[in-house]
Amino acid sequence: MKAWRLENFGLDNLKQVEVEKPKIEANQILIKVNSVSLNYRDTAIVDGVYTPDLLEFPFIPVSDASGEVVEVGSDVSKFKKGDRVTSHMFTKWLEGKPKSDEQLHALGATVDGGLSEYMVLNEDATVFTPDILSDIQASTLPVAAFVVWFSLVEYGSIKAGDRVLVQGTGGVSIFAIQIASALGAEVIATSSSDEKLEKAKALGASKVINYKTHPDWENEVQKLTNGNGVEHIVEVVGGSSIAKSIEALAYQGNIYVIGFLENMVAEVNLFSLLAKQAKIHGVNVGHHRAFEDFTRALDQLNIEPVIDTIYSFDQAKEAYKHQAKGAFGKIVVDFNK
Repeated sequence: MKAWRLENFGLDNLKQVEVEKPKIEANQILIKVNSVSLNYRDTAIVDGVYTPDLLEFPFIPVSDASGEVVEVGSDVSKFKKGDRVTSHMFTKWLEGKPKSDEQLHALGATVDGGLSEYMVLNEDATVFTPDILSDIQASTLPVAAFVVWFSLVEYGSIKAGDRVLVQGTGGVSIFAIQIASALGAEVIATSSSDEKLEKAKALGASKVINYKTHPDWENEVQKLTNGNGVEHIVEVVGGSSIAKSIEALAYQGNIYVIGFLENMVAEVNLFSLLAKQAKIHGVNVGHHRAFEDFTRALDQLNIEPVIDTIYSFDQAKEAYKHQAKGAFGKIVVDFNK
């Protein structure tokens, strides 16, 4: 089969190769991959930023894949040949608290991922693709959409009427606007582009802040909420943004640290943290049970994934370059294009 393999750090070391089609074990399924989507994690892996000490070259990257089951193992009872399925990144995290070794079983890093014509998944590392979505759309769900659901629902117990601050307009942030507004929350979105903020409004944001015009955006958040702050912040920037997020927060509000686009290190005012009684959650996607809950809920949420650009399988490197530059929504690789 054709596959893209990362042979060392750096995008020049992502090579298209011919490899043996993988064989399945009793509890596994073989999937013909039709589409994958890229995340910040994928470019960070190539750049040697994300869990570099755990990686063993070569491996097939990308965690988020959708396709069709073409073979099932003898012990598999959930899936049958012809089923449409989507991957779950942490192949061993089924429910409850993560164990210390979850990173050792992560697709597209320590376990071969989806950037190949066929991939093998454990039965428990897979969900049914929602009927309402194409494979191209479904491939955007496993990280960018699900991490938002896991944050707001599993950690934050979000309720209608809550206020949610969303930073930027990348893949995670766009899903955060859509999911939070679908759950009845009031969404405030930030961006450096007025044009993108108008698009954010169309997707469900009720209020917007241009952080170039208002560099002290935390003060604007307080103004827009009459001094109450927001109950939830989807924090994808990291670095100095964390301190600002604490100031924008409502008392006993939640900050979900999902990304580190600016910096992996943050300096915070501990008095502000204590005064706000802030809850800061480090969120690394979520477990399989919650992913199944999310994909079932999509029937009621009426969310259509926002896709910036679709590339062909042979254009995988171009897709990575685009992802590294940033996008409005998701970057997808369509294997049938």
